[in-house]
Formats: sequence, structure tokens, C-alpha cells
Amino acid sequence: MVGRIIETADDLAEGAAWLSARDPRLARALADVGPLPLRRNPGGFGALLDAIMSQQVSVASADAIWRRLEAQGLTEAPAVAAAGEAALRACGLSRQKIRYAMALASAGLDFDGLAARSDEEVIAALVALPGIGRWTAEIYAMFSLGRADVFAPGDLALQEAARMLFELEDRPSDRALRAMAEDWSPWRAVAARALWAYYRHVKSREGIR
Repeated sequence: MVGRIIETADDLAEGAAWLSARDPRLARALADVGPLPLRRNPGGFGALLDAIMSQQVSVASADAIWRRLEAQGLTEAPAVAAAGEAALRACGLSRQKIRYAMALASAGLDFDGLAARSDEEVIAALVALPGIGRWTAEIYAMFSLGRADVFAPGDLALQEAARMLFELEDRPSDRALRAMAEDWSPWRAVAARALWAYYRHVKSREGIR
């Protein structure tokens, strides 16, 4: 079953108000950062390729690689499938990510069909593909499908933001942050946006593209 979808700033405001009433630390963070960015994209092959390309690199590096891919017209499946390794390597992709990009280009994934599937069904379908872990699948579900109750606890910026906001001694693990986020359901994706915004507020740099 498909749950709530985040489409507009009003949806974010509704979720932020709910979270502020639920958790005083998040209320403080939301007051500090102001209105949250919507962070929605059209989805499809390019969005998932972008998520793969952004794995384990800085936001600045990911931006630079994506600009090169766009400049070479390598953001759609047919072009990537036909490009060959050399062209993708020239854009800054590692050997491993080249393999993932080409596998995605040939996977024939039904992107329109994903929109009708539940959160866990979406994530299961995506992680079945080479190079797509749970973080990538969760990012796609949040930003491309607008799922309101998806969270990405494996994200280092979210972990660091939680450490700072909740005054934890150590950065929480994926499992620990996932457990913390249960209290923020059914608006976990809004909580994620709040934590990313708090990370930017404190660190003066983006934690997510």
C-alpha cells in the first residue's frame, strides 16, 4: 500500500509541525533551519543513476561528476548502455560505478510501476539491482517518489546531525538511528530533511545533494 506522498511545501510544513509537537529536539532544529527544502526530482533512470554516482563521495565531487555526465549526454539509459567504459571513466566514475551504471542501463526497470508499490516493495526491487544498496533505494524513494515515511539511517550526514542535535557521545549506527527514527513515523522523510538541514546549519556545508 502506498502511503502519504510529499508533493508540496505544505506537505513538508504539515510533517514539520507534527514532528515539532512530537520531539522537542527536532522542534528546536526546525526553528533554527527555517522552511525545509522540498528535494523532489522527477525520478526515472537519471535520478537513480545520480544516486548511484553520489555514493561515498562528497557533494562537491558528485556535483562535478554529474555535470560531466550531463555535458556528454550520459544521463539516460540508451546513452549509458552505448557509451562504453572509457566515456564513463572520463566523466569521473570509478570502475565499480561504471559497472553499476551499465547494469542499471540494461536492467529494463519499470520506473512508472514503482510509483504504485509500497515503500518496502520499492526498496526490495531496487536493491535487487547491482550496486544499489538500501541507502540508494531509500534516497530514491524519498526524493523521486516522495515517500513521506522513508528514512536513510545509513547516511553519514544524518548520523552526524543526530549526534549533534541529540548530544550523543558517538555518531549513531545505522541500526541505532533507524530505531530512533521509529518515533518520527509517519513523517520520517521530513525528519530526514530536518536533520540534513540541521547538518548544513551547523557545518556550513551540504550533507546531501
